[in-house]
Parts: sequence; structure tokens; C-alpha cells
Amino acid sequence: MKKLLKGNEAIAEAAIQAGCRFFFGYPITPQNQIPEYMSKRMPQVGGCFLQAESEVAAINMVYGAAGAGGRVMTSSSSPGISLKQEGISYIVGAELPCVIVNMVRGGPGLGSIQPAQSDYYQATRGGGHGDYRMCVLAPSSVQEAVTLTQEAFDIADRYRNPVMVLGDGLIGQMMEPVDMDEASNRKPAADLKPKTWAATGHVPTADSPRAVINSLYIDPQAMETHCQHLQAKYDAIEAAECRWQEELVEDAEIVLVAYGTTSRIARSAMRKCREQGVRVGLIRPITLWPFPEAAIRATLSTAKKYLCVEMSMGQMIDDVRLAVNGERPVEFYGRTGGMVPTVKELVDRIMGMAKPCGFAGQVDQAIGSMGEKLGEMGRKLDEKLSSPEFVEKTEALKKQAADVAGKAADGLAKGATLMAEGIGKAIDAIKKSIDGDQNPKGGDR
Repeated sequence: MKKLLKGNEAIAEAAIQAGCRFFFGYPITPQNQIPEYMSKRMPQVGGCFLQAESEVAAINMVYGAAGAGGRVMTSSSSPGISLKQEGISYIVGAELPCVIVNMVRGGPGLGSIQPAQSDYYQATRGGGHGDYRMCVLAPSSVQEAVTLTQEAFDIADRYRNPVMVLGDGLIGQMMEPVDMDEASNRKPAADLKPKTWAATGHVPTADSPRAVINSLYIDPQAMETHCQHLQAKYDAIEAAECRWQEELVEDAEIVLVAYGTTSRIARSAMRKCREQGVRVGLIRPITLWPFPEAAIRATLSTAKKYLCVEMSMGQMIDDVRLAVNGERPVEFYGRTGGMVPTVKELVDRIMGMAKPCGFAGQVDQAIGSMGEKLGEMGRKLDEKLSSPEFVEKTEALKKQAADVAGKAADGLAKGATLMAEGIGKAIDAIKKSIDGDQNPKGGDR
């Protein structure tokens, strides 16, 4: 059964249904409904909610709960995520699973409280220090936010690494019908191993030795070995967890690349352009990291141009250009600071891209113009030929031509007859002459 839920509240309930029992956070718009909802629901399920004194404190509480083996989540928005970066790096270094939600707001500094996608670099490039990566999931609807939040806990446990759910402020604030029945009491994935590494206060055994939660390595060789181990984990995430959605890319000459709320606007623009005969397709990254590079490269056989659409000054466009590797032009359209692109804006931009440009474009335009003129001449000629007056004149000319042809045929026939008769008489005369020479009167030869 579907319920009308706000995105933030749906994410919070999805986390609880996935087994999250610890939440530490600090209020900041536009994600405040997540901690508010958690403050009510966590005590009801035997969990722990705590509003920390700051974002720095909250992320370190996440470190502690994750180190003890609990399913734990925190949420914030852009400036708050910046404050959490050191703690996130520590959590990655200690190989601890957790889920981090970022509902992005516009602009640097305090910026605005309106939706944006300007934290892409921060999310996909690690954000903090130390050459690390996190799987980043980008929902485009409230229903998908529920699904991806629950899957985030499994991915985090599978690789012992933080996972970020990245949504623009619209995802958190909009209300949509959501089916929570499938999300209810969601069990952890079957492939997950017991957390024997967790510091639970257990008595050390051969199977479960003393747990040490640490990210400090004094010896450089040990540090390099640890970093190589982490990199192998990131490689495994790239190989197994990359997700995307594609639409109408089989014959697309212009491929749109957009994620989150922006992808919904791009989809509407794509359909309107298709109605006008422009072959447009859409690739929607669901994981921003790992980025669906292979999916984009697969469209190179038909694509002539790419358009990256974001609510930023252009960040994901770098990954699109890397995927295309200079083989096709990649253009950008974006609104920023809390402004949201409209369908009309995108349609206008796409139609502009569809028009030929440069010398080849001028030739195409000239040929097209000539074709249009010839087509118009053809239509006018067809109309003239089909008019009653022309048909009547044509029939009269046909009759006259038939009469002339008939008379000519009669004349030719008579002439041929006379000629044949004349030729016959001449032949008879010649024969008589020959016979006279052979048999002269009055004697033998």
C-alpha cells in the first residue's frame, strides 16, 4: 500500500526498516525532517537517537557506533558535510561501515537553503584527506530514495566502507506516493559476513580475536600496504556496484547525462524533442561513484554530441568528458545557487544543438534549403497538374494527338500500298525484259 511521504521522512523510515538503530546528527536545512523523524521513531524500535553538539561530534559518534558493529546513519546538508569530512576520512581508514545522507543546498559557505547539486566533487572525490573513495548513490524520486537508502547499508557492510546517499534539497522536501510494504523489515543481504571485527567487548578467541579499530599507521610500509588494500576494495566496488539507467539511447544522436531531480526534467525535455523528430537519449547515473563510464562509451556509435545537465556550475561534466575521451563534444547546461532548470530551457538548448554548425553545417543548411524549395516547386506543379482546367486541356491535346496520329497512320498505309504496287509493276517489267532477251523472235540463240 502506498503512502504519501516527504523524501526526508521516507529515507529515515527506510533506514529503520533496514536495521539502523543508531542515528547521530545536527539540524541544518533542508534535511531537518530526518533527525526530527528519527528522534520520534528510534526510541520506539529500541534504537538510539542523539542530537550532537556539532557536526564534528556527530560524525565521531558514528565512528564509535560503527566500530561496535551497529548499523548507523547520519545526515546533514552541504556545510555540515564539510564539517564531517575529517571524521569520514577516519571512518574510511578504520574500515567501518555507515550511511551518510547529504541533502545538497546551493552555493559555497552558508549559501542558500534551496536545492542544488554542487557537492558532486566533494562526494565523488572523497571530500576529505587521504586518497579515499565512497560509493555514492543518487536517487531521483522518493521511492528510489527508500530503495537506495536500504541498499546503502548492505553496500557499507559488504565492503566495510561508508556509503553516501546524495540528494538535492528537492528530493528531501518533495512528497510522493511511496510503497513501504517491500521496504518493511528488510533483512540484510544474504552475502554479508558476521562482524567478527567489531569491538563489542567480547572475550578474544581464535575465531574472534581482539578487535582494534584504528586508522593510524606509523610505519610507511605498513601505511602503503593498508592503502593498497583499500584501493583493492575500491576496485571491487567499481566492478560490482556501478548502476545507471538509460532511455532511448539506441539511436540517439544527442545524449543527455543527468542525475537526481535534474534527470526527471531532462527526461521530459528528451520526450518533447523526440516528438519534434530529434533523436535524443538519456543516461542517468544512479551511482555517481562508481561512474557509469562504460554505459556512456557504449553510445559513441550513434551519439554526435553530449549534454551534461546539472544544478551546478558544472562538475559531473568532467566525468562525462573523461568517459567520452575527446571523441565527441560534451556541452553543459546548468542552473545554480538554488535555481532549477526548466523543461523549456532544456528543449531550447537541445534544439539548438540539433542544428548544424560550421562549414559542414552551412552546406547542410544550403542543401536543406534547396530541398525545401524543390519540394515546394514539386507541390505547386502537382497542384497545377491535378487542376480540372489542366486535366481538360490535357484530354483535348490527347484527342488531337490521336487524330493526327490516325491520319498519319492512314497516309503511311496508303503510301506503302502505292509504293508496293509500283515496285511490283517494275519487277514485272524487268522480268519481261529478261525473258525477251533470252528468247528473241525469228531464231535460236
